[in-house]
Amino acid sequence: MEHKKTAGRQKISLAKIENESARFTTFSKRRSGLYKRACELVRECDVDLGIVMSSPKGIPYSFSSPTSNVVIDRFINPTANLSSSDRLVAAEARKKVSQFNDILKELDEREKIANEKLDRLNEARDLGWWESIDQLNVHDVMKLEAWLISGEFKLNEHLEQLENGASSSSQIPSDDANISPNVF
Repeated sequence: MEHKKTAGRQKISLAKIENESARFTTFSKRRSGLYKRACELVRECDVDLGIVMSSPKGIPYSFSSPTSNVVIDRFINPTANLSSSDRLVAAEARKKVSQFNDILKELDEREKIANEKLDRLNEARDLGWWESIDQLNVHDVMKLEAWLISGEFKLNEHLEQLENGASSSSQIPSDDANISPNVF
């Protein structure tokens, strides 16, 4: 039986992925997404949660919060109260989950900022470095200035050698040579 899953406005067929490599990749991505959702559920709803699965290759994976023992005990006897030591362990585990979620959010935000910066830099490169010079930060301007000074010095040195009749081992670049500073 083939199920349909709605993603946005289009329906995606939920059938076994026949390509083995694609199936492993999809499993890994979906497992990560499932763990992320599980962490959100634990944090937002203060629940005990356990997930057990095995990969297409048979590798076992699990997620439990606060601990697997607490989750199993709660599953076996839902009305039982946790012992004081289990409550402490559960509280500490929830605290760690919360800390890891905070770290994950921070890393996600950093990734977003880095991707936005990369997009801006790629747009600037598409314009050409001379059209995007106003987008440089102080460090990049200093690098560009140093590159230009170095280039001016080398050109003057080369001109002096040519004027003095000395042969140079370096060649003068052609007019259509791509000379652009690597300031990004």
